[in-house]
Amino acid sequence: MPTDKQQIINQQQQYQNKVKKVSPKPPLLKNTIWAFVVGGLICTLGQFFQNSFLDLGVNKKDASALTSVVMVFLGAFFTGIGVYDELGRRAGAGSVVPITGFANSIVAPAMEFKREGYVFGIGAKMFVIAGPVLVYGMVTAFTIGLLYWLML
Repeated sequence: MPTDKQQIINQQQQYQNKVKKVSPKPPLLKNTIWAFVVGGLICTLGQFFQNSFLDLGVNKKDASALTSVVMVFLGAFFTGIGVYDELGRRAGAGSVVPITGFANSIVAPAMEFKREGYVFGIGAKMFVIAGPVLVYGMVTAFTIGLLYWLML
C-alpha cells in the first residue's frame, strides 16, 4: 500500500507529464539562428568600432577601451529607448553578449524602478541583476590571482 508521500510524488509526476504534453515546444533551430546572428552582429559592430579607432591612429589598448565605452553606451541607449528589450525577446542569449548585455542589465532595472526615486529606486535597484555577476566575478578573479601568486 503506497504511503501518502508516495501518492504526492506520483501526483506531482503525473502533473509534470501533463504540463509537458500541453506546453508549446520552442522553435529551437529558429532561436539558435537568431541568437547566433544577433550575437555575431553585436560582436561585428564592436570590431568595427575597434578597427575604426585603430585606423584613426589610436593605440590598441586605448582603442579597446574606447570600443568598450561605445558598446556600453549603445547597450544602455538602446535599452533606454526600448529597442534592446525587443532584441532580447527575439535573439535570447544572442543579446547577452557580455558588454552590451551588462549595460542592459544595469539600465533596465534602473528604468523600471525610477518612480521610487533616485536613492531607493534607481540607486538601490540598479545592480539587482548585475550585482551578483560583479560579486562572483571579483571573487573568482581574486581567487585565481591568489592561486597564481602562490604558485610563483
